[in-house]
Amino acid sequence: MVDRFKIAAAGILFGIGAGPQGHAAPPAIAGQPTMADLRWHRRIVLLATDADGAPAFQEQRRILAGWDGAEERDVSVVEIDGDAVAGAADSARALRRRYDLPRHGFAVLLIGKDGHVALRSASPVTGATLTAAIDAMPMRREGLR
Repeated sequence: MVDRFKIAAAGILFGIGAGPQGHAAPPAIAGQPTMADLRWHRRIVLLATDADGAPAFQEQRRILAGWDGAEERDVSVVEIDGDAVAGAADSARALRRRYDLPRHGFAVLLIGKDGHVALRSASPVTGATLTAAIDAMPMRREGLR
């Protein structure tokens, strides 16, 4: 389970083929994709902290490592740790500004394939909560038909 999330955090997991609603698959990218590259192809769990050792950040990582629902729900993980980003080529500054993330403290966001923020929390979120939020998304429900 942990390896899957390391791969996701590295930005390697992509959907293959055409995306929903006629959107083309993400381009072949040398290195990490941008958040724009992931749109329409992946849901994103975005973690943000100002300190890697922050207890909430570490707890969310543990939760994600044990969550079995990520792969079947097309989830990738992007982490912002201070000024460093793992899982996307975007800068920490750009991601914090775009998603209105605090510079200090912890935040976790669930971003839908269409780019909307479906869930935002200042404390760790359980796998069951992520599963329920994703399964309630229109694109997920449509994909289950």
